[in-house]
Amino acid sequence: MAEMMEFNTEKVQVFSEKITKIKEELAKDVVGQKDIIDGVITAIIAGGNVLLEGVPGVGKTRLVRSLGKVLSLPFSRIQFTPDLMPSDVTGANIVEKDENGRLETKFRRGPIFANLVLADEINRATPKTQSAMLEVMQEHKVTVGNDTYKLDEPFFVLATENPIEQDGTYPLPEAQMDRFVFKLIVDYPTSEELVGIVKMTQVTMEETAESVVGGDDILEMRALASEVPICDEVLYYAVNLVSGTHPESENGAPSAKKYLKYGASPRAAQGLVTCAKVRALMQGRYNVSYEDIDALAYPILRHRIKVNYTAVNDRLTSDDVIGLIIKETKKG
Repeated sequence: MAEMMEFNTEKVQVFSEKITKIKEELAKDVVGQKDIIDGVITAIIAGGNVLLEGVPGVGKTRLVRSLGKVLSLPFSRIQFTPDLMPSDVTGANIVEKDENGRLETKFRRGPIFANLVLADEINRATPKTQSAMLEVMQEHKVTVGNDTYKLDEPFFVLATENPIEQDGTYPLPEAQMDRFVFKLIVDYPTSEELVGIVKMTQVTMEETAESVVGGDDILEMRALASEVPICDEVLYYAVNLVSGTHPESENGAPSAKKYLKYGASPRAAQGLVTCAKVRALMQGRYNVSYEDIDALAYPILRHRIKVNYTAVNDRLTSDDVIGLIIKETKKG
């Protein structure tokens, strides 16, 4: 048992060192946004996709580009526009002549075939094009015609979206929102952070971060995180928290029954436990705590629940309702 603990301690130390290196390199290109960086790193190690929401110009795209350099992964960017077609994302079968002049069908891969995919302003594309992302985000494969193509691991989609109130945006369907393990809100920088951004971009507009880990490192870190133990009490707390978001359920929290139209899917519970294990390791612990669950409940649940008119009338956001459900779950 002592040998096992020593082995785990050593592994956790290596894990923490890699996380520190990633953050140090990202800090060269991104000013502030500590919580956003922590969230993105957590989701990537957990194997989940991330949705970044914020007004244009707050550094969402720069963060993802810098991350591609730091992780030394093949990087691809898809700029979503209203005229973008599904085949522009996944690729398409084309007819070409071979060396003998005979016609043959070949599959030309789209930009989705990369390890790290930036889906920029994803909610500016039409629902038809957005739906082309569903299979690849969940199953990491692409089906075109009768053929299915598997993507290389690790694979992540980091999508940015503009607030839905802005012109030219389409709301993402619930099925696609559920494919994102996190929805992170990128706030406008403070005055001090804005000064740092201006100074940084006066030197160069290019990202200066260097590679510190690779795809194999990410997969090793993910494997280690999957071994982190979680006691039954914390596990049941996470499950009850997700169940508590369902207003129609007898297990629904009072705030859910009052303020929500519908609750989170089982993917929320899966993501909550998986990401909590990663968060524990990032903080140098080899066990999941209640605090891990509480901290991750907001980015995991905010895009999976829908507030009703009562919440809007009471000026409550999704995060406000999540906070109430956390308190009620603890009391229960």
